[in-house]
This record gives sequence, structure tokens and C-alpha cells, in this order.
Amino acid sequence: MLQTLLATIRRGKIELLESAELPEGVRVLVTLLPDGEPEFWLQASQPSIDAVWGNVEDDVYAELL
Repeated sequence: MLQTLLATIRRGKIELLESAELPEGVRVLVTLLPDGEPEFWLQASQPSIDAVWGNVEDDVYAELL
């Protein structure tokens, strides 16, 4: 199973921002995030959010409120 963990680089080493039980020798894939990280992810995810929440088929639920 794939798992995503946030980390930072400190003194040339990767440090996880949350605790995790990782077995010795586990393989990892490191993706560098752009400097404007929050803005990048908001812009990247907006089309998907709009597709899920901004559609006329779901307007029927608004009538129930």
C-alpha cells in the first residue's frame, strides 16, 4: 500500500514531520514540492474539486437543506 508522509530536509537528511513505523531498508520515493506549496496544491486540486462539488446533478441535495 502506498502511503504519503510529509518531511523536511535538515542538515542534509530527510526528517518526517509525523511519526511512522518504517522497516529498515524500506524503499521511498521523494518528491520535491514547489516553494509556493500551499498555493500550488490549491490550484492543482481545484479542477477536481469543481468536478465533484460543482455539478448540477448535486443541486438536488441543496433543495433538501
